[in-house]
This record gives sequence, C-alpha cells and structure tokens, in this order.
Amino acid sequence: MVTEVRGFTDPQKEDYFRKSFRDEEQARRIISHIQTSRSLHIMCHIPVFCWITATVLENMFETRDGGELPKTLTEMYIHFLVVQSKVKKVKYDGGAETDPHWSPKNRRMIKSLGKLAFQQLQKGNLIFYESDLTECGIDITAASVYSGVFTQIFKEERGLYQDKVFCFVHLSVQEFLAALHVHLTFITSGTNLLSEPTTSQWSRPFRKKPELNHLHQSAVGEALLSPNGHLDLSLRFLLGLSLETNQKLLRGLLKQTGSGSQTNQETVEYIKKKISENLSAERSINLFHCLNELNHRSLVEEIQESLTSGRLSTKTLSPAQWSALVFILLSSGKDLEEFDLMKYSASEEALLKLLPVVKVSTKALYVDQYININKTYSKEHKTNMFNLLFITVFYLRLSGCNLSERSCEALSSVLSSVSSHLRHMDLSNNDLQDPGVKLLCDGLKSPHCSLETLSLSGCLVSKEGCSSLTSALNSNPSHLRELDLSNNDLKDPGVKLLCDGLKSPHCSLETLRMSGCKLSERSCEALSSVLSSVSSRLRHVDLSNNDLQDQGVKLLCDGLKSPHCSLETLSLSGCLVSEEGCSSLTSALNSNPSHLRELDLSYNHPGDSGEKLLSAGLKSPHWRLDTLRMDHAGEQWLKPGLRKYSCELELDTNTMHRNLKLSDDNRKVTHVTEDQSYPDHPDRFDVFPQLLCRPGLTGRCYWEVEWRGAVDISLSYRGIKRKGIGSDCLFGYNDQSWSLIYSDDRGYSVRHCGTGTPIMSSVSHRVSVYVDCPAGTLSFYSISSDSLIHLHTFRTTFTEPVYPGFWVCPGSSVSLCPL
Repeated sequence: MVTEVRGFTDPQKEDYFRKSFRDEEQARRIISHIQTSRSLHIMCHIPVFCWITATVLENMFETRDGGELPKTLTEMYIHFLVVQSKVKKVKYDGGAETDPHWSPKNRRMIKSLGKLAFQQLQKGNLIFYESDLTECGIDITAASVYSGVFTQIFKEERGLYQDKVFCFVHLSVQEFLAALHVHLTFITSGTNLLSEPTTSQWSRPFRKKPELNHLHQSAVGEALLSPNGHLDLSLRFLLGLSLETNQKLLRGLLKQTGSGSQTNQETVEYIKKKISENLSAERSINLFHCLNELNHRSLVEEIQESLTSGRLSTKTLSPAQWSALVFILLSSGKDLEEFDLMKYSASEEALLKLLPVVKVSTKALYVDQYININKTYSKEHKTNMFNLLFITVFYLRLSGCNLSERSCEALSSVLSSVSSHLRHMDLSNNDLQDPGVKLLCDGLKSPHCSLETLSLSGCLVSKEGCSSLTSALNSNPSHLRELDLSNNDLKDPGVKLLCDGLKSPHCSLETLRMSGCKLSERSCEALSSVLSSVSSRLRHVDLSNNDLQDQGVKLLCDGLKSPHCSLETLSLSGCLVSEEGCSSLTSALNSNPSHLRELDLSYNHPGDSGEKLLSAGLKSPHWRLDTLRMDHAGEQWLKPGLRKYSCELELDTNTMHRNLKLSDDNRKVTHVTEDQSYPDHPDRFDVFPQLLCRPGLTGRCYWEVEWRGAVDISLSYRGIKRKGIGSDCLFGYNDQSWSLIYSDDRGYSVRHCGTGTPIMSSVSHRVSVYVDCPAGTLSFYSISSDSLIHLHTFRTTFTEPVYPGFWVCPGSSVSLCPL
C-alpha cells in the first residue's frame, strides 16, 4: 500500500495566516512577504513551518519590533529560537520581559540540544532514547523538564512499549540546531565536525589557524555528494549563521567571528565556482538558496535584468547562468500555469536544465521541437527525468519530438505514479511504433493512471499496437475518454482488435478518431458491433478519409439503428459515399431513437436524391440531427485515397529566383549557375533559391512532387518576405511557412518557425502533400510502389490562403507530378 502525504496548498497557506491573525492588514502583509521569498514560500508547504512563521511574526508585531521581517530561513529559525527562550525565561523561570534571555542555564540547554540534533542527524535518527540524551550530557531526570519547558522545540512521546522516546517537533528544527552545533563547535575549538573521519571519530581539528570558509567548503562538498539532498537545509542554516546580522540576533549565545565579510565573500566565490561546474538543476538551485542566505544575489540580478529587458539569449548562457534562470523562474512568486520551453530554447539541453521549472508547471507543457532523449541518457536517467518533468503536469504535448519506444517506457512510469496529475497527452508524429505503444499501455493499465485523452496520430501504430490498446481499454478502471489514432496503418485487422476493447464494460472511451487509417467496409462491420453493444459509451467517431464506400456505410448504419447506440457525431468526410450510402444513413436516422446530432458527408457524392433524402429528414421530428455537412459534393470525390483532392498547380515565374530554370512545360525547375533573364518583380526571391506556386489554396488539396538532390517542399502564406537574407525570407524559418526538407546526408526533416524535427523513414524521391485548410492540417507522405507512407502532420490554424513552394539546392531539381 502506498500512502501519499500532502502539505499545504497555496490557498491553504493563505487561509492559515488569515486565521492566525485577526488583523487583516497583518495577514495581508505576511502573505505578501512570504510570496516574495521563494525559500519561505516553499517551506510554508509544511504546516509546522507555517506555525513557526506565525509564532515569530506574531511576537514581532506584539513587541512592535521595527526591524524588517525575516527574509531567509536562518533568520526565521533564529527568531523562533529567541522567542522560545523568552517564553521559557518568563513562564518557567519567573523572569521579566526585559531580562537577558540567554541565561547560563538556557545556553547549556540549547548547546546540549544542538549536540543531540547533530549526532542523531548523522545517524539518520529522528527518534531518540534516554541513552542518546545521556550521551549528550542531558540528565535523564531533567529530560521531562526539557520536554515540558521546550515543548515548542523538543517533545517527549511514548513508544510502543511505554519507553520514553524523544523527538524534535520537525526535522527542520533538528537541522537548524545541528547546524548551530557545528558552527559553535568550530568557533570555540576549531574542530570541523563535517570533515571526513580519519579514525573512528567524526571530527578532526585544523592544524593551522581555523578558517570558517574551510568549514563552509566542507559543508558544501558534503551536501553536493548527498544522493538525496538530505543535507541541503542544514547547509543553508550553517552558511546563514555566519552573517554578522544573524550573529547579533544570537548575542549572548553565539560568539561573533569578526571576519565575516571576507570569509563570506570567499564562500560565495567557492559556491559560484561550484555552480559553474554544470551540476544537476536540483543541486544548483540549493546553492542559489545558499547564496540567498549569504545575501549575495549578483548572478541572479544579472539574469533578471536580461529577462526584464528582453535581451536574454539562452544560446550563450553559461552553466551558472542557466542555473540562475531556473532559480529566477522558480522564485518569481507567480504560479507557472503554462510553461513554454520554446520561449527559452528549442533544444534538449534547455529542457534538461529547466526540469525543475517544468515540475512546478501545473497546467500545460508545450515541447514542440526535436528532443532526442534516447541518444545520450541512460535508461534510469530518462525514467527519472520524465518523472521529474511530468509528475505534476496536467496537459502534455510532445508532438514531433522524435521520441521512440524507450521514451514510452519512461512515460509509462509517469502514468503509473500515484502522484501523477497527467490528464491529457499528445504524442502525435513520433516514431513510437507498436512496441512503444505496448510499453505505454502498461501505464494505462495502472490503477493510478488518470489519463483522459491520448493522441497517437502518426505514430506508426498497426495491428499489434491496437492489440495492446485493447488490453489497456479492458483494464479496470480505464479513465481514457478520447483516443486519436489518425494517420496510422491500422487497417481492418487492427480495428477489429480495437473494437473488442471498445465493447468491454470497463472501457470509458467516448471519442475515437481514425482518419486516414486505410480502413474498408470490414472495419465498419466491427464498429457496428460496438455501436450495438449495451456497454459502448462511444459518442464521437471520425472515420474521414477512409475508403469505406456505400457498403461500409450500410454496415455502420446497422449499428446506428440499435437502441443501444448513443453516437452523437459521425464524420464520413471523403469516404467515397454516394446516393446508396445516403439512403442507408436516412434509414438509420429514421430509426427510433437516434442520438446522432452531427453528420459530416463533405467531399462525397450524395447526388440529388441523397441530398434530398437527408435534407428532408432534417425536418423530421424523429431526427435529432442539427448539423449536416454536404459541401464539396460531386462525382470527382469518388476516387480512392487522397488523390481525390488533387489540384492543378502552376509554378509562379514572378516569384522564381534568377538561378532557377524552368523546363518540361513549366512543371520542372532546376537550380543552375547562370542567371535567367526574368524581369524585375517585387514578388521575386532575390537571395534564397525559392519560388511559390499558384493558385492560393483554401480547401482540401493534394499534390505530388519528384526531385533530385536537396530540396525543401513547402507551404507558405503569400506575405513571406522576398528580399534579403533574413529568416523571414526562408521557408520553414518563420511563422509564415512550413517545410519538408531532404538532403542526402540527413534524410528527411520538417521545419516551422526555425524549429526542425528529423524524420526516421526510408527515402523516396517522390512525395505527396495534403493540406486541409479548414481543419488546419498539413501532411507529408513518401510514395513507394504507389502507396503513401505518412511522414509528418503539422497542426495549425490557417488564417489566409496558402501557397505551395520550393527551395532548390544548386544542381538539384524538383517537378510537379501529373495526376
């Protein structure tokens, strides 16, 4: 059994302080103060720390202490210790408020507790026994006095067998007192309790005059070697205790060192040197917290200024500056509801360095660029990385990131995590293949998985992948509500397997998209059985761009007629449907009941009779249909495959670069060395060897291209710049254009806004392009033996007509193919 322990959420923190302080202005001031200090804000996740903070600040308000509120953890815990000492002096010793609170008795008590805290922390103990107290010079008979007097610091409890056991109210209190003990020991005796033991003892004195920065360096080294960061907080306390301002707060208990400024500067330089050594993000962040305890913020302020001015370039950041950027983003005081990696850098390096920022991003993560996570990192590293990345992310989009099955294994572990918040995941356009889907399904089967929507569009999923998904859909419980399998070679056998899962009473799937999956009428028969199933929850099905034909529609309608069918939307766009299919649909819609509300029959050939039947039925009181699409109707749409959308393109000579030569009835262009005698024109590309085609496209369009050499096959808005060498003129390097790129040494890749994504696929020198402007999709396919192999699909919103275009390398050529 796994138990998840949660602390205060941000609203609960605020609620706690509002309830602790009746004065609304005081509560507002405290909440605002805590939000400006990331260290305090993070620690307030712990209810005990909220209580410590409230105790300290309440005392400061009551005594009308005019000083600034504590900004660091060390300041807060020093104030807490002082408050408790005052309470003991007045309540138990009968002293006055004005009496010195560090009496000899109190000093001995604090020093003994510090020794106990340190020794037990070294052993990893949070619970202590009477023998542990005796070892630290604490009289057993006085233990109850310690427990009673310092109930806020040290408490006595009863163990399983009624033996007396002791513990501090929280680990952070023990860590603070342990750091205080280490500091006091070094100042009074020169003994470094943190140095490596050369004998059985855990300490050795310095042979020369002790230097406090040596102690600090030892502490930094120990913390960096810690595998789980358990020394991080102690290190921050130890460094904070070296500040003269903090030592003044402990006057009477702590001897001031006198050389704090020089020592602290040496410690600061040592920490900055460590940060520059390209540490893990977590270790670097703690070192920035350490610099914060030492009141040193120059590196952070440098990056903050660049961020504010808009001059930040992540391409030139040093490891230390990267760490500073992470620290700033985490310390911004604002919830990272949406984290956009593209804002900082389109690289895997940036992703790895910004992992902690992503971890606290609660709603969305957009990583639309090439991430080769499988090339460099070990299996364990990748798994840990994904867990850190996405454990608190709500919506994850990793479309076109060159992920493989190994990434699926890591993602599966996230889905299986008891702490996972992941609800929506888009893995489209990745080379996952069936083995990757199988690994992913292991996570989908987990009782901890709460994923609701999953896109595997264009992920090379076939029959075996469908089998794995069926097993996952049969799991109990299955939260998956929406599944997109478009642009995969599922074919009929794959759909048949998938339908077995859809009929399971454990399956909660409501939306299924299988556009362009090479389905035939046999898939319709399997889907019909799902629609007729009493356990089916399907509400929305997209079968567009599959050659179902009238016979397939007829089989599908058998399911639509079933009283168990609850389908509300059905897309049969571009499915070779004619009058006969429309007749079958009319019969199904006349059945009672029919839940269908939306039917898309665009790009089919319903004929006059089909249109009349369906249009007349819209007026029937038995029909619930309120949206019927039959636009782009005609016999030309009865061609199989995407070639039904073929369009006639013409090379626009007014846009052609002067080194591009026309041939083959103006359907072929070759990059030559001689300038062609084209007239001057404002639309002509003057630097890059590019051209556009015409006319502009607004609907569904398809064309095929052959080439030799290295070319870019692009789609662009008319407004792309034509003059100069800027990225705003080059296909694929701006928000005006999208490109499929081919070169002999690198193979295929796609590019948009300057971000490239490699595509792992066998090379064919004939490719096709399909654009659906209203749907906002642009797809590229390689053509082999007259079969289309999906390469990549861009998803966007086209705001104006788009124009095919080409970039042609010297000595290369490209041709528009007749269809």
